[in-house]
Amino acid sequence: MRHYGFFRIYLFAGFLLVNFPEDVQAQRIFDAQGRTIGRVYGDRYIDAQGRMIGRVNGSRVFDAQGRNIGRLENNRVIDASGRLIGRIDEHLLFDAQGRRIGRVHGARIFDSSNRTIGRAEGLTCEQIVLFYYFFE
Repeated sequence: MRHYGFFRIYLFAGFLLVNFPEDVQAQRIFDAQGRTIGRVYGDRYIDAQGRMIGRVNGSRVFDAQGRNIGRLENNRVIDASGRLIGRIDEHLLFDAQGRRIGRVHGARIFDSSNRTIGRAEGLTCEQIVLFYYFFE
């Protein structure tokens, strides 16, 4: 085994295996204090303890047991019952009543008072929104 920066290379019976640490493979979401509160691996959402808490398949969102819990459709966040729970306009976030509850600007997430409440690493605005509406 050899270490090269962020990854390890194993040579085993003529096969080359490259092992990337989880921080390289996942995009992360942090709270205001910089603690990791979640990760996204492909379509899976993972909590800070490493447990899968949900999946996204297209615009549909599922909990860890595979139950449909909502969707993101035309910039509207809708729960499993079909009720509007939020909306995205550009990078502004609104609740079901139309009140501005926050915004996403670059990698930073702000509340309605413009205080930083978190940041993301390598995630799209939609991925961040889905995490905060369904998994936080």
